[in-house]
Amino acid sequence: MDGGSASAYPSIRDYLYALRNHGSRYGIERMQTFAAELGNPERKLRTIHVAGSNGKGSVCALLESIYRAAGYRTGLYTSPHLLHLGERVQINRQPLREAALIEQVARIRPIAEAIARRDPEMEPSFFELMTAMAFNTFADEGVDIAVIETGLGGRLDATNILQPELCIITSIALEHTEILGDTLAKIAAEKAGIIKPGIPVITGLLPPEAQEVITRIARERGAPLISVTDRYPNARCCPRSALPGTCQRWNAAMAALTVEVLNPSFPVKRESVRKGLAQVEWAGRWQRFSIDKRQLILDATHNVGGLETLRGNLQRLQHKEGRKPHILTGMLGQERASALLPLLCQHAKSLHLLTPNQPKATPGQWLYSQLPQAAKAIATCSDLSTLIPNPGKLAIGQPGDTIVVTGSIYLLGEVLEHLNYEPEPQKLNFQDLR
Repeated sequence: MDGGSASAYPSIRDYLYALRNHGSRYGIERMQTFAAELGNPERKLRTIHVAGSNGKGSVCALLESIYRAAGYRTGLYTSPHLLHLGERVQINRQPLREAALIEQVARIRPIAEAIARRDPEMEPSFFELMTAMAFNTFADEGVDIAVIETGLGGRLDATNILQPELCIITSIALEHTEILGDTLAKIAAEKAGIIKPGIPVITGLLPPEAQEVITRIARERGAPLISVTDRYPNARCCPRSALPGTCQRWNAAMAALTVEVLNPSFPVKRESVRKGLAQVEWAGRWQRFSIDKRQLILDATHNVGGLETLRGNLQRLQHKEGRKPHILTGMLGQERASALLPLLCQHAKSLHLLTPNQPKATPGQWLYSQLPQAAKAIATCSDLSTLIPNPGKLAIGQPGDTIVVTGSIYLLGEVLEHLNYEPEPQKLNFQDLR
């Protein structure tokens, strides 16, 4: 990156983050207006659109890996990022570099500001600018296929201006109930908002009441619906990938089924499917590092839907090692925290409660106040500067111990920052620290 880019990037980043500080605003009218003024770059793309309470990021990563292994030029749009904004927008798994991000913002910012001058209520949000940046980049780069993850929900998500080749709804669980609804059926209806007339939709393992809603909406829109269980009746039948855990086998099955359905339009050989699954990388999903003679595991379990997967991983870890790990956690939202804390208390040798550096973070002191009296003996409120006093050094446990960091993905990013871990500039490869 040249000196001009280096000096310009902080102001560009500050501009984008200032929009994020305005808060989240839902509805696709702003995005439709914004995209139209940009020339509707999304209409130049062939995409797979992925929604779900859990697993959607992993399914996106699996699909991207398969299509890239098959020789396609791929786009990948996910959120949030761990370390750098450019992680959200990737071409052939290479994050958008700072110079390219600066160029994209220079193109779209004047349009966004002109819209805001006409009507302040129509000012594009942070997520809408990032989504527009992704669509612009993928169109500019001529990707063959782009895998797009929804931000929140589906029906009113900024990404829902797409006309995809196929839609996927990975899972349904209680999450963001103040926005999406307080029942599985209501949340399913919001996720099902991505279903388009005549476009195939694949569903993962869903609760019956959620599956019923999605099946009805798909039928109403004439969208062919296939459940992953139609092809893979149980987890033992599902393909394996480089991502560990039973839930990841179901995610791999959804990816493989997607490739099978789209094969007439995007031919992929079986060997490419196997290669893509074997080589996939996705940060923060029970991801192991060796740091300061300790095993560090990063796990982005942040809602109720991921609890059983985390429970299984912790049980297997304790059975294998014969002892409990030290656990660091921090979350966004008291509802999520209330569900996660009892599980962590059960499996932790020591529990370190943190407050992620985010406006919606749940304070560590509140987490502590919710613990049963017996658990307070192993728990403490702390901060990452204390727990990671120097890059590559941990003030938790002893050599040979295991430390699990779980909760908000923002917390995982902060841990990597404190460790002073910097990915390669051309490729974000979080497996290097294994």
